[in-house]
Amino acid sequence: MTNMDKLYDAVAARGPVCVGLDTELGYLPETAVDTAKTAGENLVAYNRALLEATKGVAGCYKVQIAYYEALGLDGLRAYAETLRMVRASGCPVIADIKRGDIAKTAEMYAKAHFAGDFEADLITLAPYMGLDSVQPYLPYCRDQGKGVFVLCRTSNPGRVDFEYQTLADGRTVYTLVGDALTGLGADYKGERGYSSIGLVIGGTTGEEAAEIRARYQNTFFLIPGYGAQGGKASDIARYLKNGNGGVVNSSRSILMAWKKQPGVAYDEAAYNECVRMKEDIQGECDKL
Repeated sequence: MTNMDKLYDAVAARGPVCVGLDTELGYLPETAVDTAKTAGENLVAYNRALLEATKGVAGCYKVQIAYYEALGLDGLRAYAETLRMVRASGCPVIADIKRGDIAKTAEMYAKAHFAGDFEADLITLAPYMGLDSVQPYLPYCRDQGKGVFVLCRTSNPGRVDFEYQTLADGRTVYTLVGDALTGLGADYKGERGYSSIGLVIGGTTGEEAAEIRARYQNTFFLIPGYGAQGGKASDIARYLKNGNGGVVNSSRSILMAWKKQPGVAYDEAAYNECVRMKEDIQGECDKL
């Protein structure tokens, strides 16, 4: 069973919410900050509290490495500890690292993030340098069941600068990327029918949703853009397939849910937001 299979099962059991542990010290309420601890130690404690509160209603967790790198060695220790505790909980964890290099450098990135202190179940990649920027990760997919989510059609406004450019054959650049990766991933399908090579498909708009889902039937999606970035459940639902086939990331809306729930403990507020998000998305899936 691949990690993408496990992700599918996690969504089937607990829903498609992906909790983004893109944790910054400024996101924590004063009551969650222990001045006797380092910044990294405070992040780990906060992440642990949110994990314990939400693991029954979240399909997976995503950890954005930049928030931890910014704190230097203290932050990288917090990053490693966060990955370990999520994996120990039995929930799949995605390391959001967006690596995009080739050859021996890519091999070292693969070793760094699929083994050792920074081991994750799945990671994110950037494909701009070509398919040889993805291939060094594939032995880990084949031999250990690891998975990758590769940037395809993203959620940021600047996606139109490159991703939407039209090619001579009429396809957009993002479709070229999606087609190539789907072809590459055909040999890496798991028991649930999805490839270990997934795509990052932004959910800030419902445009092209039906076309993208139909075109990549056996591809699992990591869907950013819900919540703070403006993505609506009615749009997001169309990127899923019968409520599965993808996970929907939300970071700040969950991490700082306590700000919109006065008098509620921060971990309980995160749980409430996860449940609200899950029900919001499921309600729209039920309408399709």
